[in-house]
Amino acid sequence: MPNDGERIRKLEWIKLWDIVNEEVRMVKQKASLTFYGGVNEIGGNKVLLEDKKVRIFLDFGQSFTVGENYFTGWLEPRPINGLGDYFEFNILPKIKGVYSKEQLAFTDVPYTKPKIDAVFLSHAHVDHMGHLLFLDEKIPIYCGYGTKIFIESMEETGSVDFGEHPYEAFRTGRKIKIGHLVVEPIHVDHSIPASYGFIIYTSEGSIVYTGDLRVHGPRKEMTKEFAERAQESEPIAMISEGTRMVEMERRKNYSELEVEKLSNEIVSKTKKIVFVTHYGRDTDRFRTFYNVAKNNNRKIVISPKTAHLLSRLLQDERLHLPDPMKDENILVYYKRKKTGGFLETDYYVWEREFIEKMVNHKFMHEHQSEVVMDLDFYQFAELIDIKPDPGSHFIHSMSEPYSEEDIEDAVMHNWLNHFKIRFHQLHASGHMNRRQLTDLINYIKPKIIFPIHTENQELFKTVNKNVHLVKYGKKYAV
Repeated sequence: MPNDGERIRKLEWIKLWDIVNEEVRMVKQKASLTFYGGVNEIGGNKVLLEDKKVRIFLDFGQSFTVGENYFTGWLEPRPINGLGDYFEFNILPKIKGVYSKEQLAFTDVPYTKPKIDAVFLSHAHVDHMGHLLFLDEKIPIYCGYGTKIFIESMEETGSVDFGEHPYEAFRTGRKIKIGHLVVEPIHVDHSIPASYGFIIYTSEGSIVYTGDLRVHGPRKEMTKEFAERAQESEPIAMISEGTRMVEMERRKNYSELEVEKLSNEIVSKTKKIVFVTHYGRDTDRFRTFYNVAKNNNRKIVISPKTAHLLSRLLQDERLHLPDPMKDENILVYYKRKKTGGFLETDYYVWEREFIEKMVNHKFMHEHQSEVVMDLDFYQFAELIDIKPDPGSHFIHSMSEPYSEEDIEDAVMHNWLNHFKIRFHQLHASGHMNRRQLTDLINYIKPKIIFPIHTENQELFKTVNKNVHLVKYGKKYAV
């Protein structure tokens, strides 16, 4: 009969043997991809890349559709419950070594130390970075220099707190080593600055991740540079967005130059007020309307939140944006709050920074022929105070609704019709269309394609026969 000492030594050998076997298994393990978001949906990208011992996420975004059967409007997941409500309806995956201890407090998933080496963000759209707030704060976040500024502005002007992560900002030209992996970020043109695609050099070869990109914007040469570097890397796999991979597009999509040209025609032919709406972080679109207003001897009127963002983005001189405090062509619209008397104390501290540029509804009503006003849909109640003259104009510079049953779209038109405001749809997409995406894939020539950020994976098979249709949570060797 073995004694206690022999039993202990045997257990120690078994434990050591298990560790050695695990080490051998990890060394032999091929690079793999697991998709926890962006699967059969536009947005929500979460791609886990594993190679030997290294594990990184490419984006960690919030889905626009997952969970919509349970949450809508004011019925939202409870922040006090952390990840509990999300796990209940499988809105987020139960993965150990990813989430923070606080977020797991009311779940059945035990906290473990981070098993993720890094998260790489392609850009600062919520569907690519919105779920950072759930991550363990020890996990490093790598992002573009401008993306870090966007995150900070979102935290300062909103109620979101993404956590005290160790951030590492990069620009094109830097190669980042995570263990044996090398990640090369390369800028692309998209509807937000500081957007990047990635080339990841693994033990099996390079993997290309497109992020979101286009070739009809003002910086299309950046997308071209990304495509050239991706092709040179001779990728074994390409993770490709497919937002506009559709049978037939019914939406009108213009280039940024066309949006400016057509908007200028509208403004130049009227003495009425012109309202515009666009995605808040699309600085290319802001610049378009800034130019239109200036060319027609009008002031552009923006919200305090937009003014705050512009003031912070001045830190990045490469963006060439105007200073909202110094530029005479920019005014800042303040709506009534608290006392209704436009007192400085009525506003948040961050809003007070632009008080010197304040205009209100009375100014807008009295100077309708002199302004172009950025008016978000959720601020439409300001129209009641502004009292725009009949025949004024509204340029909707965002995507058209997905369906004719879109409630917000119907409400928007009800408001415009009530005030007899003329509607114009002028938008330049942030994504490649089907032909452009086909050309990109054929140019890069990846051995395998993984379609994400799309509702039409099957259509990728018309481009390349080596398409892996992605399933949620399934691991794919590359």
